[in-house]
Amino acid sequence: MKHFLKETDFKRAELPKLFALARELKLKRGKKNAPKPLQGQTWAMIFSKSSTRTRVSFEVGIHELGGNPLFLNRNDIQLGRGETIEDTAQVLSRFVHGLIVRTFDHSDVERLAATGSVPVVNALTDFLHPCQIYSDAFTLAERWTKGTTGAKLVDSLRGRKIAFLGDTACNMANSWILGANLFGMKISLSGPKEFAPSAEFNAALAKEGYAGGYQFTTDPFEAVRGADVVYTDVWVSMGKEEETKERIRVMSPYAVTGKLFAAAKRDSLFMHCLPAHAGEEVMQEVLDSPRSIIFDEAENRLHMQKAILAAIVAARK
Repeated sequence: MKHFLKETDFKRAELPKLFALARELKLKRGKKNAPKPLQGQTWAMIFSKSSTRTRVSFEVGIHELGGNPLFLNRNDIQLGRGETIEDTAQVLSRFVHGLIVRTFDHSDVERLAATGSVPVVNALTDFLHPCQIYSDAFTLAERWTKGTTGAKLVDSLRGRKIAFLGDTACNMANSWILGANLFGMKISLSGPKEFAPSAEFNAALAKEGYAGGYQFTTDPFEAVRGADVVYTDVWVSMGKEEETKERIRVMSPYAVTGKLFAAAKRDSLFMHCLPAHAGEEVMQEVLDSPRSIIFDEAENRLHMQKAILAAIVAARK
């Protein structure tokens, strides 16, 4: 059974077909010949964290693939009242065809996958956000190939450089490091020393065969030099609100200003997984730049996640 808990759950050889499928689903959206691989299926969405893009894109995507999305927050099910993850996995496996989970602890999705008998998709944990990274990579591939299909989409990523600024120990930084190595990209990260990638993540990276697969520097201008993409995320993630003042203080030198963005390649692109806090991690002038593709990547969550679900269903046949 195929799960999607981390970027490397799809092998490099599977990526061209997956990206081509995302492109096909995007082009066929709303048409009579649009594929319906989830016809007759119900997929449960367990969300312990609030969401806009993730929830809407998955609900709409499941529906468009012919399935029935069943949204469950932590208070809707017994998991929120002390039922074990293992019992929840086994019970829900008797009712639904798959689980999409957005939660805090990454071990929760691993335990659900290990115990249940249906596919599990990681819709975000505090450790990784693989659906976002695949959607981001697809967005870049579309831009760099001008909408072509097939293997060229993935090939266009190879050798490109992405610079990630700010909290480089967050789930998005972790996922981009793992994703960049998988896609054949180079990645440079810049932030305060105390927010460098964690020892836990470095151990996980080594286990995937990508030990040392990134550059870290405290100099943001060094990080963006020669970058094809400049990327940032919020400095205060959900659950870290009590650290707001200190995080803003130490990370302010890593805000993506117009000057910093201009230090990257002349045709570099700006990305942010949203929501963005203009004036903190990124300035409004950068968000409004014609080279900002933040809404393209938001839209592509729908198309790439549909492709991921369709590929998972196909793998079960």
